[in-house]
Amino acid sequence: MCSGPCQSSLLPALPDDVLLIITRSLSPKDICNLSLCCRSLNSLAASEKIWFTQCDVINFISTRDVVEWRKGVSSYKALCKFLVGVQPLIGIWVHQNPELGNVVYVMPGFVSVVGCRIIPQELGPLGLEDGPILWAPVFEIISDFDGAPTFFLHGRERENDYFYPGSVKPIEKTCNILLLEVEPRQQKHGGKLIHSKSFANHLDKEMMKRISRSNSGISRSEIVVSFNRLAFGDRRNLLEIVTSQVGLKLPDSANGPLFPCLRDDVDDENFKRDVELLIERRSLLMQLHKPGGGCIDWHEASDHTQVELREIKKYLDLSSRFRDSQSLKRKSLSGYLRDSFKHLIGKSSVKNGSSFTDYKHAQLHEFMKSSDTIGLSLHASTVKLSSYRAWPNMHDNRFALYKLPMRVPVAGEEYAGLWGGTFGWPPGKPSEDKPGKALFLLLLSYEESEGQQLLIATKILEGTHYVLHPNGSAMFIANINELSLEQFPWDCDVEVKYAFMGEGIANGYGFRYPGSKPGSLFVIQNGLLAFIWTESRAVLTLRRVNLEELLKKGERVSALPPIANFSYLTKSYSNVFAGFANTAALSSPRFANRAFFVIHCSVLPFYILIEENK
Repeated sequence: MCSGPCQSSLLPALPDDVLLIITRSLSPKDICNLSLCCRSLNSLAASEKIWFTQCDVINFISTRDVVEWRKGVSSYKALCKFLVGVQPLIGIWVHQNPELGNVVYVMPGFVSVVGCRIIPQELGPLGLEDGPILWAPVFEIISDFDGAPTFFLHGRERENDYFYPGSVKPIEKTCNILLLEVEPRQQKHGGKLIHSKSFANHLDKEMMKRISRSNSGISRSEIVVSFNRLAFGDRRNLLEIVTSQVGLKLPDSANGPLFPCLRDDVDDENFKRDVELLIERRSLLMQLHKPGGGCIDWHEASDHTQVELREIKKYLDLSSRFRDSQSLKRKSLSGYLRDSFKHLIGKSSVKNGSSFTDYKHAQLHEFMKSSDTIGLSLHASTVKLSSYRAWPNMHDNRFALYKLPMRVPVAGEEYAGLWGGTFGWPPGKPSEDKPGKALFLLLLSYEESEGQQLLIATKILEGTHYVLHPNGSAMFIANINELSLEQFPWDCDVEVKYAFMGEGIANGYGFRYPGSKPGSLFVIQNGLLAFIWTESRAVLTLRRVNLEELLKKGERVSALPPIANFSYLTKSYSNVFAGFANTAALSSPRFANRAFFVIHCSVLPFYILIEENK
């Protein structure tokens, strides 16, 4: 920074109002660079007014909320740092399992962002707009006093709510996958720091690599193994052990709201009361979460974000002995058969081949030896994902959530976005024989096919007791270029603006391959969409939904156990989120359609599987 006066005094001499208008066109990075030019601009870039404007430009929260959030951080610059970091997380995240819908909406809390699961449910007489929607907390990312993020996973064990503190890896701006990982903490080796590399940046191309190196000067004994290189069972067991060690029972004082209620311009008392409770709750959580920062010695007392390896070593010893014994049995038998066969055909068996599994997965002890402590980690990254009709193709053994691309309605694509509704007409009115109606959430998007513009309604949540169609199914497809001549079938005061030809989902070739039957999509004046199947006269009525507003008016319910609460990997066709006490504790896809018993020995779970008779 130059010691003399700034060569250009024009910018600092501008009136504050003009300066604020100019800086609205700059990014936070531009303002930081501006502060390096000279002393005058450095003082200017440190102004609270400048950073308040930056927080407002991000459009993450309202201007009034920016002022409220400032009370929890050291400066508007710190607040801007947090907002820029977590903004890419805002939106809808999903997983294929369970098939009724695993929808997590990430929204602003209070100096935080909150991941909320929309529970598959039936709507009561008040309908979608006025009735409370059920939701459960999944995770929180809270800003500390300096704007750094801290991570809390939510879960429920032994009839009590728990927090599971962890760290947040740098969030990529275009992230489309959210991963729950176990991460080794930093450890010093001769003045160097060894960092664990997460798999998400190179998920596909790194699958067949053995081990990644963080520094070319590190010896082979100091190779760092990424979490994804472990076998699924090892990853699951590590997550289970870490959550069992770092879990904090939720105190009554922290069992308050995760976000304020809707602000009422007439009566603001409820909102102010919620903000006071949120300030108190946040202060308590920050006391529970004592950031350890860098490397710590596992012989010393650790904080709640890190796990000492004493219990892990017990597991490793028991696990390795069990695995080695099984491996020796397999190799002995396979080696005998292979050598016998080679002897018969006259070939030598000098070379020792390795199995595909050994080549694909790293050993658990290789992952553990890179540091003295491990802890939970949340990683938002960008990977190449294929999709079909706006629904991403997902890995069935990753503890991950996948972001749905949300399209903003524009001219020619007026109906894009999130819609919710139920079957039946009039919309939201229950019948005598069925007091509740299943809630459906659909993502509407546009696609060009053979010169025709198609409107595709992809199902992301279904509120029935047993799933009818898989996640990602197109509930209906309407051809926007082909008008329908069908008349609205009910005699009522409904003004139909447009009607389009289309096809609606129907029973087809099994669960995975539903068929379709003709129907029409009606655009009604009051903002409703109604798709009617021509033959059956079944009608699905939809309206636009704002999940943030619905959640603020909703009703909170208990979460699942911590790992399943983040990503429920067990294949299920029933509503696992409705019976909270009866949810499965295991997350492996291998346990689908099987009955099982769980026997715990020390910290290592052994699973005895009994195949169902089919």
